[in-house]
This record gives sequence, C-alpha cells and structure tokens, in this order.
Amino acid sequence: MIELLIVSLLWAFSFGIIKDNLSGLDPSFVACARLGIAFLTLLPFLRLRRVTPKQAVQLISIGAVQFGIMYISYNYAFQYLKAYEVALFTVFTPIYVTLVDQALVKKVQGTALVAAFLAVIGTAIVSWTSLQSRELALGFLIVQVSNLCFAAGQVIYRRIAPSLVEVRDLEIFSLLYLGGFLITALSAIVTGGLIGLRLSNAQGGTLVYLGIVASGIGFFLWNHAARRVNTGTLAVFNNLKVPLAVTVSLLFFAEKADLAHLMIGGGIVLVGLVINEALTARSGRRAGKPAEPAEADNA
Repeated sequence: MIELLIVSLLWAFSFGIIKDNLSGLDPSFVACARLGIAFLTLLPFLRLRRVTPKQAVQLISIGAVQFGIMYISYNYAFQYLKAYEVALFTVFTPIYVTLVDQALVKKVQGTALVAAFLAVIGTAIVSWTSLQSRELALGFLIVQVSNLCFAAGQVIYRRIAPSLVEVRDLEIFSLLYLGGFLITALSAIVTGGLIGLRLSNAQGGTLVYLGIVASGIGFFLWNHAARRVNTGTLAVFNNLKVPLAVTVSLLFFAEKADLAHLMIGGGIVLVGLVINEALTARSGRRAGKPAEPAEADNA
C-alpha cells in the first residue's frame, strides 16, 4: 500500500510541474520525450521471447493509445487550463473504464451514466465562475480525449492479459511505452515540435524526472502494487490523486480557486465516483470474481 501512496504523491506534483516548467513547449514533443525516456528506463527488463509477435504488436498498439494519444491530449490541455483544473477533469477516467468495458459487451448500465452525470455536475460547480470561458470548455474536452484513451487502453489490456501466460508486467511494459513513443514522435514531426527546439536546464531536468520517475517507475509501481491490495484499497488510491493534485497545485504552485465551489463540486464528484466503484464491485461479484477497478488516472 505504501507504493500506491508514493505514486499518488508523485503524480499529484506532476500537474503543477508540467504547468510551470513545460507549458511553453510543443505538447507532442513533451509527450514524446517523456515516453521515450520511460521506454529506455524499462528496456533492460524487456523479454521479447516471452511474447509472440502478435502479442508484441497488440501491446505496442495499446501503448500508442493508452500512453501516446493520452499524453498528447493531456499536455495540450495545459495550454487552456490551470494545473488543478487538469487534475480535476481527470476524475472521469474510472467512469470511462466502466462505460467502455460495458460498451464492449453491449450492456451499458444506467448507474454508470448516473455516476458520469454527477461527475459532470460536480466539475461544473468547481469551475462555475469560468463556465463561459471558451478556453475552459476546450480544455475540458481535450482532457476527456486523454481520459478516454487511457481508459480504453486499460480495458483492452485486461482483455488480452489472459493470453500473456507466465509473463510479468516488468518484462513487457516497455512495449507499451514504445507504442506511445512512436505515435508521439510522429505527432511531433508533423506539428514541427522539433524545429528550433531549445530546452533550458530546468525543462530538461523536468522531462528526465517525468520520464524516469513519474512515468517509467510510477506506472510500473502502481501496477505492481495494485495486484497486492484489495479492491477497496485500490479504489481509494485511484481517486486520491485528484484531491492531492488540487491541493498541491493550490499550496505549492500558488494557483487560485474558489474554495467554496471546489469543496461543494468536489463532494458531488466524490459521490459519483463512489457510485461507480460500487457498480464495479457489484459487477465483479455477479461474475464470481473480484472486481477490477480502474487503474490510476493519467498524470
């Protein structure tokens, strides 16, 4: 459980760090650099002999969506939103996991839609004073693209996981990062993000930190720890990152927010998440196995 807490804290600081140090850089380049470093971090542990060529392609494709397109969208959102707003809007990821999973079996339950509706209402209250802002609306939609890609990747990975016999996460995780790196590198080339690129020492250090620690080690530690805790504990830590990130952004990065709206809206969002987690747990019991809640939100 201590691993989950450590990773939650790491990711809570990532939002403010990106907003302060990297918001002036091309979002595709930031995503490319971060995933490239993450790939190199876990590359020594890759065991290609443990997977078939088909499985390797599947993993690379999942990584292109779950990490690649997700991080491109996520980084673009910082051009329109404050760090705490990006953190708050990632709260939809667990709900999307439920909805995508149900959509694949063509059975979307009303309870999941209620949870999504409450999350929308809660985030609207938090951002009440900025609802007329075009930048807020655009940033919100961009974050939802990021959330949906991250959720879809998780669901699809779970569906192919049974075919990965006697393979540890550490031995294949770099393939996911490779897929993300390839799609973000292509995006950076198309958008011209590499033309005239100049990095300050602070920006270079930030990218190395995010690539090695927040992404490379962070995602692996989360997946490793998630296998050793019960459903309830994992659900708590899944949702802990959001209030932590909001708090860190307000206290350490001097961002401003309407605290009354933040508390009321955040409470409604929490109710929606509780409903979603209850639905996930109930579905797991009906299937005769422990429920698998959504993995960590993008950070």
